Amino acid sequence: MRPVVIPVFMVLVGLLLWSPDASAFCGFYVGKADTQLFNKASEVVIARAANKTVITMANDFQGDVKEFAMVVPVPTVLEKDQIHIGEATALKHLADYSAPRLVEYFDENPCRLALPESRAMDLMSKLAEAPARLERQRSLGVTVEAQYTVGEYDILILSAKESHGLETWLSENGYKIPSGAAQVLRSYIKQNMKFFVAKVNLTEQSNLGFTHLRPLQIAFESPKFMLPIRLGTVNADGPQELFIYTLTKQGRVETTNYRTIRLPDAQEIPLYVKDAFGNFYKDMFSRQVKRENERGVFLEYAWDMNWCDPCAANPLSADELRSLGVFWQEHARRTGKGVMPQAQNVFLTRLHVRYDAAHFPEDLMFQETSDRSNFQARYILRHPWMGTDDCPAATAYRQQLRERYERQAQTLANLTGWNIGEIRKQMKIASLPAAEGKKWYQRLWED
Repeated sequence: MRPVVIPVFMVLVGLLLWSPDASAFCGFYVGKADTQLFNKASEVVIARAANKTVITMANDFQGDVKEFAMVVPVPTVLEKDQIHIGEATALKHLADYSAPRLVEYFDENPCRLALPESRAMDLMSKLAEAPARLERQRSLGVTVEAQYTVGEYDILILSAKESHGLETWLSENGYKIPSGAAQVLRSYIKQNMKFFVAKVNLTEQSNLGFTHLRPLQIAFESPKFMLPIRLGTVNADGPQELFIYTLTKQGRVETTNYRTIRLPDAQEIPLYVKDAFGNFYKDMFSRQVKRENERGVFLEYAWDMNWCDPCAANPLSADELRSLGVFWQEHARRTGKGVMPQAQNVFLTRLHVRYDAAHFPEDLMFQETSDRSNFQARYILRHPWMGTDDCPAATAYRQQLRERYERQAQTLANLTGWNIGEIRKQMKIASLPAAEGKKWYQRLWED
């Protein structure tokens, strides 16, 4: 069912239905794979610019804290004021923001899509580029004056020059305007009023309770961009998980002495995985580790901190970034009108490595690149259209639907190593003939 959003002016123009397909190109965010899925997991944040480095370290130590000790090689003698206690909540926010994620798409009625048939069969290829969206909204006379997240709602404040442009913008962005709204919208535009638009935020609300010891944070200067990991293998009883979050000014970070591999992304997987996303991600990651002979460093996320799409959590604030060592970030500028936020000149790279002494005999060495292209470990659930309309496009859609489900089953088996027969059984397609067309389609969703 599509979520219903209730705008401020509902008493005048009624309810607006938010169309998932018309949202950002990454679909609805519905879940994430966080660090707690993995045992023996440590997290490190490295903020670095111009040979200056701030490292924040956390771990999943369990037991009597009297027995806890952390030994980290550093390139210089640290003064007392170079050692701090980090913010555990900021680190958790960073982990949530960059976590591998599960998103949903919803197919539209193929009889109503004004698209070539090939695109109607593959809506996932319809990418909404930000510059194009901005140019389009300008041409329609619509301006996004502000956007916020308040509680469980995402808020937009819009202004418009004329009602037709506002109607068109709302329609193109998935808001279906009820009959009779145009005249009311026009009257408010004439009064130079703005428009408050809200939708439900699907980001999970994180529990802010501590799950790790409070992080330790150290700051120093050194030309070496590295992370010592070898001491961590001395008393380890098996491989360990390490999540590395680098915060830099220029672009994506990669390892120089081990191979940096992008995880498979934008893969369509069966709908039932929604209830088993944690198991899916653990098995998928383990399979990728084995394929790289247990010597790979895996890229899970690379993104500019100013935005996200879709958001597994909101971008970090300037204060949170400073608490994690981003020393180059400007403070928010105060004016007579309040606090003016500054653009966040911070690029986040999230790396995940499973290491032991046998496969990682060297410490991790890094370099910052100029690559600012976005990447996220994103996995897709694609809900079928459930209507009964008949048209040539709908007939073709139903005929190709089973093939799509078989591709999803094969993808899931390839990513995880799960048994293909069991996957087909979970999807309820194992015993269904391929040529039943609409009859098969109806049987699938009536079960």
